[in-house]
Amino acid sequence: MRRGYLAAMAFAVSVGVVAALLTGTAAAANDLGAAKANSRWLATKLKPDGTLENPSGGTLPDHGVMLDVLFAMYASGDGTKAEPIMRFLDEEGHATDYFTWDGLIPGGGYDKVVVGGSLAKMLVAAQVSGRDPRNVDGYDLVAETHAAIMRKGPDKGRISDYSKDPEHTGPVNNDANTFGQALGVIGLAAAGESERLAIDKLLTQQCSEGYFRLFFKDIPTNETGDHVTPDGRKISTCDEGKPLDLSPSDGDATGLGLSALLAARKAGATGLDAPIAKTVSWLKANQTAGGGWGGGVSTEAPNTNSTGLIVQALADAGGADAAVDKGVRYLKSAQANAAADSGTKLAGELGAIAYNPADYESARTSGISGLDTWIRAGAQASLGLAQVGFYALAKGDVRPPANVAPAPTTTTITTAVTPPPKPRKAGTPKASTVVQPPAAIAIPDTATPAARLGAYLANRLSGGDHVEVAEDGKTYVDYDATADVVLALRALDQQPDAVARASQFLLKPEAVQAYAHGAPYEQGEASYAEPLAKLVLVAEFAKSDAAGPLRADLVKLRGTDGEFTDTGSFADADETVERHAWAVLATAADPGPAVELLLSRQCADGTFPKHLDTVECGSGDLAATAAAVTALAARPHTDTAPPSRRPDGWTERRVSAFVSAVGALGVRPTGEGVVTGEGGEPDVALSSAVAAARQAAGLDVSGTARSLGKLVRADGGLAKGSAGETDFPTSLAAAQGVAGRSWLTAAESPLSPAIRLPLTEANPSAAPVLAAEQSGSPPSWLIWGLAGLAVLLLLTVLALVFVLRRFTKKKGATP
Repeated sequence: MRRGYLAAMAFAVSVGVVAALLTGTAAAANDLGAAKANSRWLATKLKPDGTLENPSGGTLPDHGVMLDVLFAMYASGDGTKAEPIMRFLDEEGHATDYFTWDGLIPGGGYDKVVVGGSLAKMLVAAQVSGRDPRNVDGYDLVAETHAAIMRKGPDKGRISDYSKDPEHTGPVNNDANTFGQALGVIGLAAAGESERLAIDKLLTQQCSEGYFRLFFKDIPTNETGDHVTPDGRKISTCDEGKPLDLSPSDGDATGLGLSALLAARKAGATGLDAPIAKTVSWLKANQTAGGGWGGGVSTEAPNTNSTGLIVQALADAGGADAAVDKGVRYLKSAQANAAADSGTKLAGELGAIAYNPADYESARTSGISGLDTWIRAGAQASLGLAQVGFYALAKGDVRPPANVAPAPTTTTITTAVTPPPKPRKAGTPKASTVVQPPAAIAIPDTATPAARLGAYLANRLSGGDHVEVAEDGKTYVDYDATADVVLALRALDQQPDAVARASQFLLKPEAVQAYAHGAPYEQGEASYAEPLAKLVLVAEFAKSDAAGPLRADLVKLRGTDGEFTDTGSFADADETVERHAWAVLATAADPGPAVELLLSRQCADGTFPKHLDTVECGSGDLAATAAAVTALAARPHTDTAPPSRRPDGWTERRVSAFVSAVGALGVRPTGEGVVTGEGGEPDVALSSAVAAARQAAGLDVSGTARSLGKLVRADGGLAKGSAGETDFPTSLAAAQGVAGRSWLTAAESPLSPAIRLPLTEANPSAAPVLAAEQSGSPPSWLIWGLAGLAVLLLLTVLALVFVLRRFTKKKGATP
């Protein structure tokens, strides 16, 4: 495997070299090492509490630059170094000092005065750092950002400074600018809640040449309407402000504006191609000969601060490789490095980035002066070195840059964790649809059905590590589907990197709280059995220490009768056999009375009912029976082969129940190993569940694998019906059937089968029945039915003979 990886890398490098020789250009290169060096330097400038001193004085720290530093650290892959910043802002309750007036004027209700741009920046920082943006310092920053968008009046669409309390409206001037507007668009796009009103308002601040101005400016107007102030003024567009010299170009605003448009487009906004193209063209045309860009008024000269922000945006947009390369060279020409500065005054400041190359040269002989300027410059300059777009940064999708080979043994995971849709009471139908991210994994035509399905499932992971759903216009993480994808890929033995990323995502404390304990919707303590059970299995597959505490929480839900009962306002009262089976699997080492409870619910024909509270039944549900069989078959992993006799510790009742349940599963599949539904269509999900349970019991299900494999489409997925579109839930449920095995028997599984059919000792009578099923002969119910019919006919014939003999004797006839 290592040789294959190196060979692939060598091939990629050789192709890249040939392409460069043929075209005379090379792809734009980032420098993650230089970005990391700057992050290490920036970390040394933070105070122990994560703050930076405000150069303007006062008691408050420089919140804005602290967040710039946080962005730089996460973009370089050193996000842990920024943890003190968010700890100070969120856990220690200082975020509101930044985006309200509470820090400036403590008390007096000034926490109701909101600073729109600071609020938007705090939203993006929360997303970048993996915090729940809906609960930072007690605030739902997503909702607050929506609220800061004015819905009417002259500022309609503008992310504004405003007061929630009319008593404090007087002293509030709306000084919100294009920076805040752009950051708000980015934050809402990353939250899956883009507002066209805010996007369109941002576009009004782009001039026809392609650049953005920094400040919203009002102008006199003869127009009438809601957009006009009582004294006859309105907020001008960028072009309307040019004749009055109100629309100077601003490199920083243009770079961040471009990042915002890219984020909005990635989140689904339309009509942005032309504005993006104009911005890219203007930036390329206004790069200086030395490779840098300037900012706005008073910062027009080329500088690393503006250049870093612009390079990041151009790299994200694409199509500007030459400009990006020149920009990176400009940035590095102002950075202290070991090769050039080991004997200079910058020897102890390696990684630091000066405001421009001239300041760097001066500092080599005289040392750093104006530390605040170096921190501000480096924080944004580093973004151009790392080249992670703001949308990807806010989504937590920080992947290894192009010129850094990813280590085969490590993975990068999404850090942002958002809540699931609000939990529902059992029986309430879902109204959500799966969000389909852009496909990242190609599917070769020659790939096996399992490989194609594995790529399809991995391509459904947003950010490479979780499933998202859209519901009521909002986007949420579907933790349950994410866990199912992990187990499905385990069964398929496909996409190990995706499995690792999704597993780590699910095991983050924030994810566990959301999925298994109902955060943020539960007001008190709550625990859900099925999510806990799935997390235990995901953790055990990943060999994570989280498995123990998760299992302990699950066991707390098990009563003396063996039933697992959820707690909390959104407890699952729908006690299904499948839910109980998950809990049994996750506690296989010590199931207590849970197995006996399951056995007591078996129906007369060997199946299991859909609901655990069904005490007596003649016939049950096939999917529930498959789940019960899998649960009954499992034991903690051992390399010892499962025996074809009664396992140690199994009662005769468990053996008999298991054999009859597996026999019942053999009734429905056709000769091709599929279960058909109404109209004779293959029921893909049910076929897969039945096959997985039978395979866990030791029976051959290759027919099912072949049949379902033929249904895998070119895109790697399967349809619910032969004429329908590719369906994610159906494709997900099909994995074990296409693989021809249960995840119970997959590599690295924490469980393994405890028994293999047909039996040869403990229950010899079952051997010919199951052996016949395994060889493709008629199913058990038919064999036993024919045998019973034969016995009945024989008894009938004997009775008739007896009657006839007595009748003939009475008439004097001879025998």
